Amino acid sequence: MPSANLNVMIKAARKAGRSLVKDFREVENLQVSSKGPGDFVSRADREAERIIREELRGARPTYGWLGEETGTEAGEDPTRRWIVDPLDGTTNFLHGLPHWAVSIALEHKGEIVAAVVFDPAKDELYTAERGDGAFVNDQRLRVSGRRDMNSAIFATGVPFGGRGTLPATLRDLARLMPVCAGVRRWGSAALDLAYVAAGRYDGYWERGIQPYDVAAGWLLVKEAGGFVEPLRPHDGPGVDAGDIVAANAQLFDGFAAIVRSRD
Repeated sequence: MPSANLNVMIKAARKAGRSLVKDFREVENLQVSSKGPGDFVSRADREAERIIREELRGARPTYGWLGEETGTEAGEDPTRRWIVDPLDGTTNFLHGLPHWAVSIALEHKGEIVAAVVFDPAKDELYTAERGDGAFVNDQRLRVSGRRDMNSAIFATGVPFGGRGTLPATLRDLARLMPVCAGVRRWGSAALDLAYVAAGRYDGYWERGIQPYDVAAGWLLVKEAGGFVEPLRPHDGPGVDAGDIVAANAQLFDGFAAIVRSRD
């Protein structure tokens, strides 16, 4: 049975998801307008975070908060905080691509203890609690069992807009692509990690990532039997590190060595 905290998180994610689905249906119409959908999507994102915040802080008002839109707030309970990305995959949403998610994690004493990633467009609800496994729509998740790099598919986020991590990511791709079955860039870190947990991808890495992008997915992978670490171990042990590498147990060491090669 899900804990009381996880039930609160699921309720918040589903409520925000319903709001976002209504807005997503409007995006196609806005694509042809002179103003474009950008401002509209920003409002949709903020409204989704408002809904989540109202649900979570209403149920657990003493917990701290880290949200993509509203930033960081300390709570009366310094050991717990919500980590929220109300719309992970904003660019996909903006372009009418049905691949985006609501991501909610609960951190306790520096460790993620509960996670929800909700993909409303596909009606897939990923959940996990520390020590209790990971699930999608109540079906248990397990990472893939692939052992050979040449049959494995990996996911990443390729930086855009001249971000400083682009050269290093291109070097990663140059080393990895000749030795694997493919690399995907689908535009949602939360779903990339959920797909690793589900065995759809064999691994994932990304540089310059925010805690709210990966906090929930981090626990999903671990509870599905995978390994997750900061890409640069000296940056710290958890989701605040800013870089991440994840894979199944058989591939992790070899995969991580490739993407860590020049760190």
